[in-house]
Amino acid sequence: MKRKQAAPAPQSAIQPISLDVLREKYLKAGETRVEELYARVARALASVEAEDRRAEWEAKFLANLQAGAIGAGRIMSAAGTDIQATLINCFVQPVGDCIQGVDDAGYPGIYEALREAAETMRRGGGVGYDFSRIRPRGARVRATGSLASGPCSYINVFDQSCATVESAGARRGAQMGVLRIDHPDVLDFITAKRTPGRWNNFNVSVGVTDEFMQAVVQDTAWELVHRAEPGGELRQQPGVRQRADGLWVYETLRARELWDTIMRSAYDFAEPGILFLGRINEDNNLQYCEQIAATNPCGEQPLPPYGCCDLGPIILTRFVRNPFGVDGAPAFDFDAFEQVVATQVRALDNVLDVTYWPLQQQRDESAAKRRIGVGFTGMGNALAMLCLRYDAADGRAMAARIAERMRDAAYAASIALAQEKGAFPKFDADGYLAPGTFASRLPAALQDAIRQHGIRNSHLLSVAPTGTVSLAFADNASNGIEPPFSWTYTRRKREADGSRSEYQVEDHAWRLYRDLGGDVKNLPPYFVSALEMSASDHVAMMEAVQPFVDTSISKTVNVPADYPYEDFKHLYLQAWQARLKGLATYRPNAILGAVLEATPAPAAAPAPAAPAPAREEERQPIDPMRTVIESRPKGALSAVAEKIEYWTQDGHQRLYLIVSFLPVPTGVGKGTVDRAIEFFMPVGQNSESQQWITSSMRLLSLAARGGFLERALSDMRKVAWDRGPVRLGTYEKADGTRVPLWHDSEVAAVAYAIQNILARRVQDPVQQSLPLDDPEQDGASDTPPPMAGKKCPECGAHAMIRKDGCDYCTQCGHMGSCG
Repeated sequence: MKRKQAAPAPQSAIQPISLDVLREKYLKAGETRVEELYARVARALASVEAEDRRAEWEAKFLANLQAGAIGAGRIMSAAGTDIQATLINCFVQPVGDCIQGVDDAGYPGIYEALREAAETMRRGGGVGYDFSRIRPRGARVRATGSLASGPCSYINVFDQSCATVESAGARRGAQMGVLRIDHPDVLDFITAKRTPGRWNNFNVSVGVTDEFMQAVVQDTAWELVHRAEPGGELRQQPGVRQRADGLWVYETLRARELWDTIMRSAYDFAEPGILFLGRINEDNNLQYCEQIAATNPCGEQPLPPYGCCDLGPIILTRFVRNPFGVDGAPAFDFDAFEQVVATQVRALDNVLDVTYWPLQQQRDESAAKRRIGVGFTGMGNALAMLCLRYDAADGRAMAARIAERMRDAAYAASIALAQEKGAFPKFDADGYLAPGTFASRLPAALQDAIRQHGIRNSHLLSVAPTGTVSLAFADNASNGIEPPFSWTYTRRKREADGSRSEYQVEDHAWRLYRDLGGDVKNLPPYFVSALEMSASDHVAMMEAVQPFVDTSISKTVNVPADYPYEDFKHLYLQAWQARLKGLATYRPNAILGAVLEATPAPAAAPAPAAPAPAREEERQPIDPMRTVIESRPKGALSAVAEKIEYWTQDGHQRLYLIVSFLPVPTGVGKGTVDRAIEFFMPVGQNSESQQWITSSMRLLSLAARGGFLERALSDMRKVAWDRGPVRLGTYEKADGTRVPLWHDSEVAAVAYAIQNILARRVQDPVQQSLPLDDPEQDGASDTPPPMAGKKCPECGAHAMIRKDGCDYCTQCGHMGSCG
């Protein structure tokens, strides 16, 4: 590659996405530049140092931030402010088997746990839970002489509580729900999210044991058990009995049958994920004093009750010298990297003393063990800059080497910190270094130093999703351990005033390659994106790095819609055999998308041919919006779903409408235009007036396929009733002020809402098909096609998936909650 004569773009030339996210999420009042934010964070983290050394450490922390050692989102947002928000991203909260107080093992009752979780989320933390202690549906409740409703019913309550907390603040409280594979209600748990809208505020994972996986491999029976006694008719069912260990067997089934149910749900609904509890607990440095049954919402931190994750990623791209081989062989500066890791350990250790704790139990748990999570971001980009493919053996070897050097530098720094400030209170050298723990596999010199001096932090490493911090602080470097998802995409954003802005978002490595003179239309083979590699190669990267990470790795394995089910199942078996701690996958498909499928829809049947060709002067252009479509094409259609809210004399009303679109040829080149052909109101909205709307939707669908939709909507706008006006929307007066818009009936209001949906579809390029040969679409092939998913709050497309542990819109690139 030849270098351009012009100098590369300066670092101060921040791309718009980074500036937007920085302003929206991280800069505080009075801050206009990232340097001011860094200074605030460094000052806050140094405030707990000895007074005579605060200035020294403030300067070191500031230099480390500038070098690429940043904090997780909560640290960068709230450190050094006067708000009572936690700097900790995520927690695990215990849930006991009682309603109030504590159960016989000291776990908080369900509603006490709910209160504790609500307080944690109110302060900005996400929460993970193990619901396995809750007795199964149909179990006997001695105190009240009744039968239990089971954990799934209580997860409904936690889900609604989270939605309520969300409404009071700007950040959704992400949650992870876990149930053990041997819980009698595990089948209900596995299939719960097949019901649309259920547990929207939860990720869910099944806690799988090695014994169960062995039963799957050997095709043997598996017992669903609980310590609570079955009640009522359940007690009389065949096979129900109490085992010698005191547990009650509720049901016995084939392990492979249960495993297939999990795999089918993961294949079709992207959940549940899998946690390999055996590996998690065997590897745990604190196996001598704690048992882990759950993780934080993104899965990178297996945690005990009241445990927290105190995270800080390091931007790997900052340590690549001579990227892409310009001016010399590319190399990773391990010496500089290790120095930054060492300082990051101290910074994150200080976070534990600086942060506001939502609950005293969380403070006590943290003080006893001092868990932190040094991690990294930009792995995919760093490998490309080193001219290494992410999905090749040499790329995985370099990733493992980076993780190994990070491990050794972090543990050495924590040992030194223990000499200065003391080891964590629960430290016991024999237990910590017992065979099987992560620490027992450290180099001998580090193990000897731990025995001699102790260690400040029980755990030191975590590879988390980095979501918005990579956007804000790393020039959109690839997220966490992930490869890039796309090299460029167009971000279309609704502004506060209702207008829309649009700009290109560029991957950091792609951008740097271009600025150094590379031809981005002919990228070298080491530029490989997430969807260009096999699923097994994704898992292989986790397998290469996990041995050097003492907690876990958050990574989503994205597979194409046509990925074979048998191969999909094998991914999870491959992950268990590789001794990974968990796995999450995402496959776009017709079930997730339903009528909201984002893949191209079938073309309309062609209009009947004219009996004879007309002379040129007699030909009339065919209006693609008015030709007759005889019937709805089979299969899923691209669609938008809208919640319509309006006011009648009976008060606030709402209903949901779905409009399906068919791309039809424009008659000009290869271009298409989206044409509405079907209107639908989901079931369950059956008040008297809405029944009239349902019938209107059917008539509108016929009108749309007949080519006279505009006239039908215009007629609906004229419908009047005797129940008073209906308020929906606003209109602009001559002086620029906006006032409420009133309609003569509910039907007229709905017609107005539909007209607005159709107008946005025509005007909004996010939802408008483009000609395949549009000259303005250069580089469009770099952007993968949208995947079907939840509705994006930014662009409205039903293309919000889980990627790298974060909510990510495959249509517009909006990054949502990362837990």
